[in-house]
Amino acid sequence: MIDFIPLENYFGLYINILLIITLFCFLNSAVLPISSGKNLLFTNLVGYFILFSVILYLGLRPISGRYFGDTIIYSRYFQYYVTGGDITSDKDVFFHIFMKFCSAFMNVHGFFTLCVFLYVFPLYTISKRFFKEYWFYCFFMFVVSFSFYTYGVNGIRNGLATSFFLWGISYHKKKVIMGLFFLLSVSFHKTMFLPVIAFVITYFYSNPKSFLIGWLVCIPLSLLLSSVWISFFSSLGFADDRLSGYLTSQAEEGTFSSTGFRWDFLFHSAFAVFAGWYFIFKKQFKDKLYSRLLVTYLICNGFWILIIKANFSNRFAYLSWFMMGLIIIYPFLKKESFVKHHLMTGKVMTVYFSFTYLMYYLYK
Repeated sequence: MIDFIPLENYFGLYINILLIITLFCFLNSAVLPISSGKNLLFTNLVGYFILFSVILYLGLRPISGRYFGDTIIYSRYFQYYVTGGDITSDKDVFFHIFMKFCSAFMNVHGFFTLCVFLYVFPLYTISKRFFKEYWFYCFFMFVVSFSFYTYGVNGIRNGLATSFFLWGISYHKKKVIMGLFFLLSVSFHKTMFLPVIAFVITYFYSNPKSFLIGWLVCIPLSLLLSSVWISFFSSLGFADDRLSGYLTSQAEEGTFSSTGFRWDFLFHSAFAVFAGWYFIFKKQFKDKLYSRLLVTYLICNGFWILIIKANFSNRFAYLSWFMMGLIIIYPFLKKESFVKHHLMTGKVMTVYFSFTYLMYYLYK
């Protein structure tokens, strides 16, 4: 366990190390072509350093509810299973089966490290599958995403489920394997039904223009009829009664779940929307998988916009946010669209990280 770092500085140290890495990557992009041997050596070394460091740093974190959210809850479940307790939850039961299985041969810190590994390693794997020697850039975008840290130490089940979903998409040409990963994703967190259904929809209709218009329409619909949408979706339930509970419960003081129309979050969400619009319609970037990814994002993010004023709506924002880094960086790694392409890539990565960095100091 890493117990020599003050808990109040744990995330601060993490994000400031990423700041240093981001600046080095930006400088590297300004002096080397993306395909040069020196650049690939540099990005591989930095990428593997981040991969192993993040797994150990987040996995071996101290047990704390104040600084690591649901970590304390999961640790109590784990200790209960260590003593031979039976499965106590009928929601997302597969995760509890997984926890009870692990409790038979590892301690709680080993369990959390394994969870972080299963959260981070799929992101590395899909980066390699999609982009081969340029995998670092995609993996970096995942790691510096706004909610990456939070869903590694707090919303653990949700983080695992989203990684399994993305891992499944990397097998989009092998439908059976993709389907099994989707099933695994939903088994860990039932809210993943939304992105799974959204991605399936793209096999029947995936015109980005229609969904971009739909995403824009969601904004005035939310501003004018927010209570209607909140009531509607809470009455439906979202795979279970969790949606209704999140939407109608009162936010606790001090939690990152303030209500009202979150223009800051909408601005953040628009990064991926703008990237998709720019490359598909301005740069004429043609890639069927990319269109499907963008449409999936627009459906999930549009759902969140409709309920944006609800308590804890940020939990549902993550059902689209986990894809943002991939959607933004994908066209950069598939086609050179700019004169100084590597430098433009470095600028985009720096701006993307800057939002995460500024939000940390704004909301800490």
